[in-house]
Amino acid sequence: MQQQTVYKQFGGLAINLKPKCNWSSSSLKTKIRLLFAVILCVSILFSFLFIHYLYRNLYVNEVEQSLLDEGLKLKSSYTSGEISDEFKSHLNWYNTISESEILLVNNPRELSACLPFEINHEGLISEEERRNLLRGEHLIKIGYEERFDRQIMGVVVPLLDENKLVGIIYLYLPLAPIEEVFNRTTPLLIAVGIIFFLVIFKIVNSMSNTFLQPIHEMRKYAKELAKGNFKNRIPVRTSDEIGGLAKTFNQMSEALDQSDQKKKDFLANVAHELRTPLSYVKGYSGVLQEKLYETEDEAEKYLSLIQRESERMQRLVNDLLDLAQLEGENYPLIKEPIAFSQLVNDTVDRFDHRLQEKHLMLQQHLDDEIIIIGSPDRLQQIIYNLLENAIRYSDKPGTISLSSTQDQESIFFSISDNGMGMSEEEIMHIGERFYRTDKARNRKEGGTGLGLAIVKQLVLLHGGRMEFHSKLGKGTTVTLVFPNELNKKGLM
Repeated sequence: MQQQTVYKQFGGLAINLKPKCNWSSSSLKTKIRLLFAVILCVSILFSFLFIHYLYRNLYVNEVEQSLLDEGLKLKSSYTSGEISDEFKSHLNWYNTISESEILLVNNPRELSACLPFEINHEGLISEEERRNLLRGEHLIKIGYEERFDRQIMGVVVPLLDENKLVGIIYLYLPLAPIEEVFNRTTPLLIAVGIIFFLVIFKIVNSMSNTFLQPIHEMRKYAKELAKGNFKNRIPVRTSDEIGGLAKTFNQMSEALDQSDQKKKDFLANVAHELRTPLSYVKGYSGVLQEKLYETEDEAEKYLSLIQRESERMQRLVNDLLDLAQLEGENYPLIKEPIAFSQLVNDTVDRFDHRLQEKHLMLQQHLDDEIIIIGSPDRLQQIIYNLLENAIRYSDKPGTISLSSTQDQESIFFSISDNGMGMSEEEIMHIGERFYRTDKARNRKEGGTGLGLAIVKQLVLLHGGRMEFHSKLGKGTTVTLVFPNELNKKGLM
């Protein structure tokens, strides 16, 4: 759906409300950049605030602990009774070497008068805090002093004599240097943050280019695939998900290339198979039409040739239609229990004349107890094609052997001949459309080159497989392996 531009009136002005940036239509690279930029900015900001919080609180805690340690250390110098001049002198001396300011007063109410800034003594130490001092507890005081524009950290340590408050030691330290240090380092932190952001963004940009390159190539080559070019392959540089996607894309391209080549080969083979009979039909029909024959017998011969080639073209078309149906996704194969040996014998009976004509002897070793689940017509078609091939490629005189066996899992049926045999390379192509091991003999006897392709598909539809064992000059054995479904179900 095409996006429409939306306008809204404001005081006679038409303002375009259509967003300039559409996230869904942005490139993946732009999305990655923006996402990393946002994450990076949030991370830097969080780090900046965390450092500020951590630095400030650690420093404050350190100052607090330092003041408390000093106060408790000074308190340990006090024994009992009235505060002596010696103790006061010790405090004055310690005050000169300490970074903090130390005050000694007899009454907490007098503390405000001793401070170098104005403060309400009741606001400095409340009545509740006075009671805490009487219990021997120290106080931690921190607050903002307006006159000096700074935070003041203070520790109040009580001096007790027989549960009486005889004085307090007040240690305080301005906290303004903390903020000043942080304020001085803020520009440096910002500069470092910007540099860090630029460096990381550059690295992310470079990495995104590396990660997205296979995707860009896939997009480019996908357009080529749509145009029918299946030759491009994407270099697989990694073994991660993107590398796996590139590998899968290459496999798809290879499969499409092979499929396209098979289609071209198929069309070329069909054209080739039709060219010869059509040439015969055209040539001999022209002879008959122009009455270029000398005798009626010669005319009958030409008519027979036309009839033979027409039948061959009809078989070719029928085989092509049959194979197309078998390769369909939902071919209706109606199965039923069949006495396999009887099916083989019924098929063999159709070849009696040809076996005698070629002086071939047939040996059978069939298990009469085998019951196979399948389509009678299609199974007979399989046996017929294989037996026809065995007779066609057997030298006379010769022997063709049929055998069937079974076990708990499978049913085995083999056809062996002592014909010319096949090479390993030829065996690899068995079952391909229009493939012939002996093209001259096959065409002479009317073969379409689709028989074994149909057999292979029928065997697959029955859940089986074909195995070929052959040696040049010694013959071929074809073994069919079908699932023994009745045995698996425990019906036999």
